[in-house]
Formats: sequence, C-alpha cells, structure tokens
Amino acid sequence: MFPRSIRRTSSNGSLEVSSAQNTDCSLTTDDEDSDHKTTLSYKERRREAHTFAEQKRRDAIKRGYDELQLLVPTCTQQDHLSSYKMSKATVLQKSIDYIQFLHQQKKNQEEDLQKLRKEVVALQIMKANYEQMVKMHQQTQPGLNCNQVSDEVKLKVFQALCDSLFCSFDSAFDVTDFQQMSSSIFSWLEEHCKPQTLRQLMTAILNQLKNVNN
Repeated sequence: MFPRSIRRTSSNGSLEVSSAQNTDCSLTTDDEDSDHKTTLSYKERRREAHTFAEQKRRDAIKRGYDELQLLVPTCTQQDHLSSYKMSKATVLQKSIDYIQFLHQQKKNQEEDLQKLRKEVVALQIMKANYEQMVKMHQQTQPGLNCNQVSDEVKLKVFQALCDSLFCSFDSAFDVTDFQQMSSSIFSWLEEHCKPQTLRQLMTAILNQLKNVNN
C-alpha cells in the first residue's frame, strides 16, 4: 500500500510523487552540499595556515642569513667581489671562521693586558724603591741639593733604573698560579731590591751616564 503522499494517479494511470516528498529530497541534498562545502573550507583554511607558517619560517631563516652576511666581513667582501649568490653553507662556514678569529683575538688581547699589568706592577715597585733610595741618599749627604740636577738627568737615571729592574723582574715573574706568582715576586724582591743591590745598581747607572756625558 503506497503512502498517502503518492496515492494520487494521473489521468493516464501513472503515479505522481507529491510535492512534500520532493521538498524532503531537495532539503537533504542541500544539507549534504553544505556539509561538503564546510569540510572543504576547513581543509583549505588549514592548508593556507600551514602554507603561511612555512613561508614565515623560511622568511625568518632568510633574514637570519642576510644579517649574518652583513655582520661577517668576509661574507661582505666575497659578496662585493663575486656576482654569484653565496650559499647558506658558505655563509655558515665563514661565520664560524670569523667567530673563531674573534675568540683568538680576544685571547691575544687578554695576554697583552696581563703583560701590561705586570709592567705596571714592576713600575710601581721601581718607583717605590727609587723614592726610598733618594731619601736614603739625601740622609747620607744632607748638603746635596737635588734641585741642582736637571729634570732630563733625573729622567734618564729613572729610565735606566726602571729598564734594569724590569728586565730582571720579567725574567723572574711567574704567573702559572697565585702561589708561583707570589713566590716569584718575593724572590725577586729579595734578590734584586735589597738596598745594597739597588745602591750598586744606581752607582753603575750614574757612572755610565757620567761617562756618556764626558
């Protein structure tokens, strides 16, 4: 027995499907199409988001390599001399070489700074000893007026004294560790900075300058 919606027949005896059934079929088809479009739209959005994220990552990497080329002098020089585009592997290798060069340069500067500090310490010790020697000399010879000695002669004497003491200090000073450094300083002071030794050194310097002037 047919549903009420399709019982009616046409004048020629054929069945006619009611409009209600046609409407139901039409709604079902429209819903399926809408779901399909929604699914496609979601997949497209995910694909677009992935593509955008990937492009953003590539742009960030490219900017990083471009900045490296600007920072590393060898990359900049190579870029000016050659017309071809430098590969990423070359940029990385040149960057590594430049960083290693900077590390070595820093090490050399630290060594130079350590040498300068040693010189400062030596000069300070020399200055203190020279001042002590001047005071002792003034005490032993009260009638001597140091103002009679010109500044040029004083400078020559002081320079000769500093050079002599520094040579001995540099050869004796050991910076392996704090214990060795302390030991070498005390040994040098006991050997080269005794009043008698300094007096002999000063006498030799004065005689040498006197012979040169004569």
